Amino acid sequence: MIHDRHGCACCHANLGALFGYAPEQANEITVLPIGRMTQAQSGVVTKTACGTKYYCELTEPSGQDQIVRIYSGGTIMTVDASFSKAEAIAIQGAHILAVGRLDEVKQAAGDQVELIDLNGRTLMPGLIDPHTHILIGSLMDQAMDYVGTGRFSTTGEVLDFIARLDAERPPEDWIVCRNYYPMLQPFEVPLGFETLNAISSERPIFVLNASGHIAYANRAAFAAAGIPEDVNNPQGGEFVRDDQGALTGEMRNQMAFSQVLGARPSGAGSAPTEAVLKTCARFAELGLTTVTELGLGGLLRGAGDWDILRQAGATGRLSQRVRAYPLYAFDAAWDEAAVAPGDGDALVRMSGYKLIADGSNQGFTGLQREPYHSVESTGIAYMTLEEMTDLIRKRIAQGWQIAIHGNGDKAIDNILDAVEQVASEGVDVEAHRIRIEHCSILHDDQIERMKRFGITASFLIGHVHYWGVAMRDQIFGPEKAKLLDRCASLERAGVAYTIHSDFFVTDPNPMHMIEMAVTRQSWREPDFALAPDECATREGAIRAMTSTAAWQIGSEHEIGSLEPGKFADFVILDRDPYSVPANEIKDIKVLETWMGGEPTYLAGGPSRAA
Repeated sequence: MIHDRHGCACCHANLGALFGYAPEQANEITVLPIGRMTQAQSGVVTKTACGTKYYCELTEPSGQDQIVRIYSGGTIMTVDASFSKAEAIAIQGAHILAVGRLDEVKQAAGDQVELIDLNGRTLMPGLIDPHTHILIGSLMDQAMDYVGTGRFSTTGEVLDFIARLDAERPPEDWIVCRNYYPMLQPFEVPLGFETLNAISSERPIFVLNASGHIAYANRAAFAAAGIPEDVNNPQGGEFVRDDQGALTGEMRNQMAFSQVLGARPSGAGSAPTEAVLKTCARFAELGLTTVTELGLGGLLRGAGDWDILRQAGATGRLSQRVRAYPLYAFDAAWDEAAVAPGDGDALVRMSGYKLIADGSNQGFTGLQREPYHSVESTGIAYMTLEEMTDLIRKRIAQGWQIAIHGNGDKAIDNILDAVEQVASEGVDVEAHRIRIEHCSILHDDQIERMKRFGITASFLIGHVHYWGVAMRDQIFGPEKAKLLDRCASLERAGVAYTIHSDFFVTDPNPMHMIEMAVTRQSWREPDFALAPDECATREGAIRAMTSTAAWQIGSEHEIGSLEPGKFADFVILDRDPYSVPANEIKDIKVLETWMGGEPTYLAGGPSRAA
């Protein structure tokens, strides 16, 4: 089987090229007046000296004449410091008024009260995905059909689905799909001309690999783009050929496949703000009330991405709060734009600064201490140790929290060395809540160093579930694979962690992600659990998408737990994720999602972005 050596979508800085955008288009994006936001979403941000905690002076009226809603009669999981359960909770306007015993909550609520019986259901804090790529992911979500492992187990199933689309859609429409992963979706014949031409020789078909670095098309797509048989490879890209020198339909890196996708009539000029609103409305159905952008700048290669997020917030239709992390690849652009930590408001806000130490383990570009199990390579360093140290030093001095993508164990060594160097210069690195993104392969000595400097982890927990067997058999071998996403070890060491989807790499289904962390069961072999002694506790996994996630993105003062004064961001579930059988957590249904005291999703009702 051919291995994908091209990294992952998370660590690539130019995915915006997929949609035909150029930096100069940033000026064409009109930011709507911030005053169009509802009062429940607005606020004035006050930055502390270190820039890592942001508090809002709420601008809404006191709400003394507002009816107070009191929920009781079910499980109310506060996820406070004690992980306590409450008998009742009172919501007034955008905020939580009181939590505790029913008689106490009623007394705090006053006379204008609406009593709501949970009828045994569970109410818990709104769920937070601390690492997504909401901008480019939303464009892909709206413009491409998902054919990933969350939907199909084999390439044959993917091809059957594409054939159904071909039978159903107007003949002039392209078929464009995303998240195909041949390592996890076995095939008899690889995607390309042979398999896709068999579906259609007239309609263009384009399939994007989950890495974001490889794509496959049929000859009709090549013809629509004017790609001849003797096409030259662009610098940094490849039109793959077989042993006889003939094109196969596989394209490597965007410099090649963007030439094909760019010929799609609807491919360029997609409306990014509307895409964000639509995708966030879908995420509300999953119970998400806060998402993140961990690669800000990847669409328009700079500060234009920030304008798009602000515009989405200004519409009053955004279904989640967004916390953004500018990407280091556009460092000069951020300096020129004079963005600062805490810029924005309670709905859309700058939270931290993103660096990338290496690539992806499943792409064999994660930087390792030793060679991979099946490939004679130790991966790729995306930054030198000196570059990383300098940039950490620079951005911490400006008050930024630092988030650093690190997959391989050597990349994590480099991150820890860089942080240790900055700390040796007298910098209080712990105050800046440094996080290691994915933090995939982790040794005991590294956990000790993380604890020493107050560094936390954010695990792409889908690595365990979707790639666990591949990690064991192809990528690392059975022993090193046990070092993947070590939730239990971090809990025992007292090192905080979160779990995330890395959307669009995996889809952000919080209940399923919590189950992945608790069971570590494999998608490919359901009876196989990867390193079961690293299973997260229920409390740890729930905190990883609520209170700990809120702390990690600098928002624990306003979201993440059900406590008086915080925003009324909460979900109502049909069952309790703390008490159902572990392998049934993913089956829990979200019945209602509320953000700032307003519903963003009601089962059977209209979505917020409609």
